[in-house]
Amino acid sequence: MSDAIKHECGIALIRLRKPLDYYAQKYGTPMYALHKMYLLMEKQHNRGQDGAGLASIKIDTKPGTEYIARYRSVKTKAIDAIFGKISEKYGKLLRKNPEAAKDVDWLRDNLPFLGDVYLGHLRYGTHGENSVDNCHPMLRENNWRNRSLAVAGNFNMTNVDELFNVLTNLGQHPKQKIDTVTVLEKIGHFLDEENQRLFDYYKPDHNNEEITHLIEENLDLQRVLRRACKDFDGGYAMAGMTGYGASFVVRDPSGIRPAYYYVDDEVVVVASEKPAIKTAFGVDYSQIKEITPGHALIINKNGTTSEREVLPALEKKSCSFERIYFSRGNDPEIYQERKALGKLLCPQILKAINHDLENTVFSYIPNTAETSYYGMMDGIEDYLRSYRKQAITEAGNDPEKLETILSFKPRVEKLVIKDAKLRTFITDNDHRDDLVAHVYDTTYEVVKKGVDTVVVIDDSIVRGTTLEKSIIKMLDRLGPKKIIIVSCAPQIRYPDCYGIDMSKMKEFVAFRALMGLLKDNNKENLAEEVYEQCRQAAGTSAFKEKNFVQALYEAFSYEEVSAKVAEIVTAKGIQAEVEVIFQTVDSLHEACPNHLGDWYFTGNYPTPGGTKVVNRAFMNYMEKSEARAY
Repeated sequence: MSDAIKHECGIALIRLRKPLDYYAQKYGTPMYALHKMYLLMEKQHNRGQDGAGLASIKIDTKPGTEYIARYRSVKTKAIDAIFGKISEKYGKLLRKNPEAAKDVDWLRDNLPFLGDVYLGHLRYGTHGENSVDNCHPMLRENNWRNRSLAVAGNFNMTNVDELFNVLTNLGQHPKQKIDTVTVLEKIGHFLDEENQRLFDYYKPDHNNEEITHLIEENLDLQRVLRRACKDFDGGYAMAGMTGYGASFVVRDPSGIRPAYYYVDDEVVVVASEKPAIKTAFGVDYSQIKEITPGHALIINKNGTTSEREVLPALEKKSCSFERIYFSRGNDPEIYQERKALGKLLCPQILKAINHDLENTVFSYIPNTAETSYYGMMDGIEDYLRSYRKQAITEAGNDPEKLETILSFKPRVEKLVIKDAKLRTFITDNDHRDDLVAHVYDTTYEVVKKGVDTVVVIDDSIVRGTTLEKSIIKMLDRLGPKKIIIVSCAPQIRYPDCYGIDMSKMKEFVAFRALMGLLKDNNKENLAEEVYEQCRQAAGTSAFKEKNFVQALYEAFSYEEVSAKVAEIVTAKGIQAEVEVIFQTVDSLHEACPNHLGDWYFTGNYPTPGGTKVVNRAFMNYMEKSEARAY
């Protein structure tokens, strides 16, 4: 996408179901799980460039032996830093004790990360500073290992204030008012309560050491998660490990955030994306399953695995924007969806170029839009096949005309090239725009000046800043008659609060277009009316039930908003006519029929907290407040 926004975080979990010496004998190394975890995390690197973390648990270690280990890093190559540190420890240990190289039990006791359960996380921070303290997994340690907990997740909660109050009402004193801490402490609280319940139950007939083992064998993680998650409002895929070795991954009831798993007799694997599991373990896609919304995949201490309901599943609203942009495109379903998105735009494109393919050059803005570009060109070829049939009939037996018809191909060129080495921070604010304008470069002398139309497809248009400051200026230098920017995603009109930090309305070019249309048509009073409705509803149930901002968009057609966006992103001095085409919501649903989470585009939020966020975000805009809406 031309406008950089934050990605989703990624999670990875591996549970070994055999003793370590099994993997050492079969795969030639006791580091089997660590090698696989490295692959799982690297293949999800698209989900986290701000930092990474890894934790492991050893099951049934002797007292006095470290059973939980964790490394986190915010270095540029955080994954390499973490696994390099582990590898360094492993090498140093073997250099000091070369005779122990094949003694798996000794290695397990002495190498911190040689465990049975592994939890990895890739962080793409949505807010707050990028520090190691903000990296997952987060730990809640206790001398009773069955009360220790590590949690990592891909989530945002919309009701952090309420969750914080729940914890304080329980008598806790959370160290921070952020969703990561509140989630950890809330799950931890009910894990403590479940431990205490079982302890009291077994106390009359057993000593404390016996009770510890009985708790580990009988602790009900489903019950813990049911009680912990009942107040959560947000999108989440949360993974956790207990100190005694049981683990879980729980998914929100609407399935907003993704989570997939694979199980065989050797391992249980969970990741945010299917291709990571496919690549790391070489399994068929048909063997990789999706965790059911509202359920938890629970892996007991003994390795038995099951999906259990935690909260009643709601209508599935898995995020469609994730499919368009965030996820890796080598997932076969996502690949086909992105191609379909491109193809479904063809009727609008053909209308915009007046079906003049001879004087049109097609291209894309790298790299995530490339697949949609292929779909767009498939659609153009479909149109050409129909056109050729009619043209051949009209040409009769004229060989020259027939040759022209049969040999014609759409003109495709690599017009847009990103110069990843250009650093815009080397200059001051007054001169930065000039550098930004040159972050992208182009291929010259392939466009007929004053004749050709240039069609460039992008996966989405969020802020429009890069279009205005760079891409349209760059394309205009080629001298085209017209520039058409095509977005695979519909107009991004509303904030997201379930995974990325897009909560300020003024940042969306579609919203800026809306406010411009209100001004142009002397309807600014409508914004004041909606603001007053929000203000009066604040603090009531209506604030979470009705998206008041939708009424503003209803005052204008989809095409009017698109035209205003084109006006906004057309900088002074641009000679070519500029048009912006957005995907329609109906076509989005046609391309991604199983992923109907479209709140970015429609304002139809799957949780009450989402509706509260959009109303609060609009109030912040009207009040000129820079405060976060959640």
